[in-house]
This record gives sequence, C-alpha cells and structure tokens, in this order.
Amino acid sequence: MSGFRTERDSMGEMQVPADAYYAAQTARAVENFPISKLRFGRPFLRALALIKLCAAKANGELGLLAPPKVPAILQAAGEVADGKFDREFVVDVFQTGSGTSTNMNMNEVIATRAIEILGGKRGDKSVHPNDDVNMGQSTNDVFPTAIHVAALEAVERRLLPALGALAEAFEAKAAEFAEVVKSGRTHLQDAVPVTLGQEFSGYASVIRHGIRRVESCRRHLAELPLGGTALGTGINADPRFAPRAIEELNRLTGLEFRRAENAFEAMQNRDAAVELSGALRTVAVGLMKIANDLRLLTSGSRTGLNEIELPATQPGSSIMPGKVNPVIPEAVNMVAAQIIGYDAAIAVAAMNGNLDLNVMMPVIAHDLLESIELAASGSSVFADKCVRGIKANAERCREYAELTGQLVTAVAPVIGYDKAAAVYKQAVARNTSIRQIILEEKLLPPEQLDEILDLRKLTRGGRA
Repeated sequence: MSGFRTERDSMGEMQVPADAYYAAQTARAVENFPISKLRFGRPFLRALALIKLCAAKANGELGLLAPPKVPAILQAAGEVADGKFDREFVVDVFQTGSGTSTNMNMNEVIATRAIEILGGKRGDKSVHPNDDVNMGQSTNDVFPTAIHVAALEAVERRLLPALGALAEAFEAKAAEFAEVVKSGRTHLQDAVPVTLGQEFSGYASVIRHGIRRVESCRRHLAELPLGGTALGTGINADPRFAPRAIEELNRLTGLEFRRAENAFEAMQNRDAAVELSGALRTVAVGLMKIANDLRLLTSGSRTGLNEIELPATQPGSSIMPGKVNPVIPEAVNMVAAQIIGYDAAIAVAAMNGNLDLNVMMPVIAHDLLESIELAASGSSVFADKCVRGIKANAERCREYAELTGQLVTAVAPVIGYDKAAAVYKQAVARNTSIRQIILEEKLLPPEQLDEILDLRKLTRGGRA
C-alpha cells in the first residue's frame, strides 16, 4: 500500500501514510517536533502498551467499554507490547512536556489495529483512540505510570542481574588475588602494603553498595498515579478502574505495583525517577573510579605500574604495532560519563513540576531508561570482557611491596617517628629498600626486622 489517507482530529484534517497505523495527532506531532532522531525504545513502548491493555480489561470488566471492542483492543495492545509495531512510534522524544503526543501515538496505533482485527477500515473510528483506548485515563497519569513500570521492569530484569554478575566477578578475583602482596598508594604516592585481593574486594563492595542503593528505589517506583487522570482527582475514571488495572498489570509483569499514596504528589513530581537516577549516578561514579584504577594498575607494560594484565581484546593503535590498550575500562568510563550527564538532565527536568504537573516527562523517561540500559550493558561488558580475565603480575607486585618507602611506617613505633623519617629519606635517595637501610644502620636486629616487615602480616593490620 502506498500514498496517503486523510485522518481527522479536533484540529482538522491531516494526511497520513496510507499504510500507517498511527493517525492524525501522531502525524501532527511529527510535523511539529522535527528536533532529534531520538525515539522511545522497547522498554517504554512495552510499558505503555501494557497499561493500555490493562485499562481495556478493567473497563471491559466494569461494563464501560463495549464488549466487541474489548478483545480487539486487548489483542492489539498485546501485539504492540510484544514489539510488532515498534516502527509506528515515530514521535520525537522532545515534544509536548506531558508526553501527550506519544500517548496519542500509542492510542492511535492500538485503535487502528483493533479496527483491523474487527474487520473495519483504517480511520473509520469504530474503535476510537480517545473514547475507547484512552478511556478512564489522561496522559498526565498514564505517562508517569509508564515511566515507573518501564524503569522497575528494567531494573529487575536487566540492571540488578548485571550488577550482581559484576560484583561476583570482582569477588572471585579478590579471592584469587588474596595472597598477592603489593604496595598500596594514596595521593598516587607509595603507601603501606596491601594485597591485590583486598583492593579488588573494595571494588566488589562498591558494586554491592550500588545494588542496595538501586534496590532501595523499588518502593517508590512501585507507586503508580494511574487513576488520577488529569490532576489527581480521578475525573472521568470509575473509582474501581485503577485497582483493577493495576492488579492486571501486576499479573502480567510479575511485579508488585500499587496506587500512589497521594495522587496529587504523584502527578506533580517525578521524585522516584530522580531517586533512581541518583542511585545510577552513584553506580556510575563507582564504575569510573574502578575503571580508572584498572587502567593505572595495568599501565605500561614496561614503563608503568604493570601490576595486572587485562585481557587483550583488540589492537590498540593504527600506527604503533603491538600496542594493546585498556579499551573496556575506557568504554566503561564513557558509559559512566553519559549516565552522570543524564542524571543532570533528569534533575533539571524534574524541577519543572510546575503546579500540578511536570512538563518535561518525555526527557525524564528517555534519559532514565537509557541510563538503566547503559549501566546494565556496561556492567555486563565490564564483567565478561575485562574483570573475569584479569591476571596478576605477582612478581611485580611483590617487588613494589618490598620497595615502598612506607614500610617505614611499621618500624616507626619501635625506632621512633623522626628516625624512621630519616631512614625513609636515605632509602629514597639511594633508591634502595627500607630493610637495607635499617640493617646497615643496625637500628634493629635482623630477626626482629623480619618479623616487623612480614609483608603478609602487615596487610592484616599487623595481625598474624
């Protein structure tokens, strides 16, 4: 089918591609918002379609939606939720602040497909996008509901499993490297000994803390403003509608959503999205710190620290033969930077909850879901292509542990701080070990010095 068909909305006629399932309001939005190439992705479209399905089922059970239309809308919404019509969602992310254009895009696609299922003609309005598919709803309650549904599904299905796998990868390396003693570093300067395993246990703990922060957002994400319609009063919605629709939504998703405790707050504010974005930002900061550490620890290989070896994944230079770069940590750094940028945009957008409605919901929805996906996929790649394959250069680590001038910290309580400082300066000036200076100066007998400078013991805080 080619050419165009004429569709109508409350503002008049619009030409719509003849084979499109969307209609006049979507076509009008496409004309009005030629701003970017960004469109809503699968998680959000699935969530919005599931809400329409649950709404139709609830309205059908309440006898509000004509019986012949109910199964057609349920089938159409199910097909959209399954991704069969993703190409029909053509509205730019940067649009009307409530998301009305995308809500109507969904209403029109479902209505047109339902008309087709019932044997009607596209555009005949025998299933109406507003009267039928949007029954008992407003964009103002449906769009934020879709944000919460999509975000919580993505957190449960994608993000938490990915972060858990990354934490496990670091924990496995912490155990593997438990006996690899090395020099610690503070301010990028030599410090007292530590084990490589202890450093990696810290990385694992960063991710575990991140998981708990994300999990703490579940409670607020599970609150849905559905049923509040335009402002939270529930105008034009049967009081029984929202509980029934949410019950069906829980059945379909396997999650535990509930009506918002205060419908007016749920319409005015997007604080749950801000909270989750903040948790994601914290995860991103941790990921960037860890990735940068790995880049430093693998630096060299001949002129850097070279304490660990990362898996070689690809050639590192188009001009320098044999060069291999820490490309996975670098990619993770860029992922983290993008999440931090999205968080800033979400914070600014959430401030624009003017009076009774936030008017920047589309960008909140897009950036939050992108952040979740980036954190999940970035963590998976980090674990699979980098962390699990890390090897320790135990000999180099031991060499640095013996050479670090801050071994003098362990003998300071015995010989005194000032004398220890003098030993340190001599060791640095002569580029030799603390042990060598102390033996030469006969400050401690060899047996006592060996006991004090037992490297493995020092990594246990001096305990055996």
